[in-house]
Amino acid sequence: MNRLEQLFIDKPEKVLNIYFTAGFPSLSHTLPMIQSIQDSGADLVEVGIPFSDPVVDGETIQKANIKALDNGMSVDLLFQQLKDLRKSIHIPVILMGDINPVFQFGIERFCQKCQEVGIDGLILPNLPMAEYLEDFKDLFDRYGLLNIFLITPQTSEERIREIDHNSKGFIYMVSSASTTGSTSGVTPEMKEYFERVNAMKLSNPRLIGFGIKDKETFLQASEFANGAIIGSAFIRAIQNPDTAIDSASEFIKSVLS
Repeated sequence: MNRLEQLFIDKPEKVLNIYFTAGFPSLSHTLPMIQSIQDSGADLVEVGIPFSDPVVDGETIQKANIKALDNGMSVDLLFQQLKDLRKSIHIPVILMGDINPVFQFGIERFCQKCQEVGIDGLILPNLPMAEYLEDFKDLFDRYGLLNIFLITPQTSEERIREIDHNSKGFIYMVSSASTTGSTSGVTPEMKEYFERVNAMKLSNPRLIGFGIKDKETFLQASEFANGAIIGSAFIRAIQNPDTAIDSASEFIKSVLS
């Protein structure tokens, strides 16, 4: 069984997914950061593939992307850094990013490398579902990769059910129609959206992302889903390369305390 699927069997609630950008704050931080995230108690790691023009990322993650690219991060280097991932990392690890660097790398080669290093799933927000189902699903299945889809408050019930039908792992619930890092707290509008999706009794677990920044917002989101994703707030906490690993640990422990 894929580690993602096993995770939600073993822990169906209050799942904490931490996002960070590969190669940030320094080029050498990628694997040590994953180790720190695991050791500090997070359940899942989402590693961002830096790209110059990301689709959904707000200012904080955009700046982290630029810094990582300036540091020299690339898809090829990322896989080199992750070659020993599974010697010490047992929690699920997923890659998130724009589809363009994946295509440039070579889609089957990318999937092969993911399998080699032990990646469990992918979040590619600008890969259309129809294209995924027609051209890539068999490839992803062959290499044991789960493709994670996003839904927003504007996603129709019909579309949500289509996504649920074609999903494994979890569904990424974007909390609002905005970019990452631009909201905080659960507004009445968000609550209505969360409750509406809850009432649909979907078959897949759900994690809420965008605007989750601390223990309070993590617990709020976890009331309406299986857990939540923290990205921009975590990136802000690890800006200093000299203290990034300790800061990562302190941040995660503050959320889970």
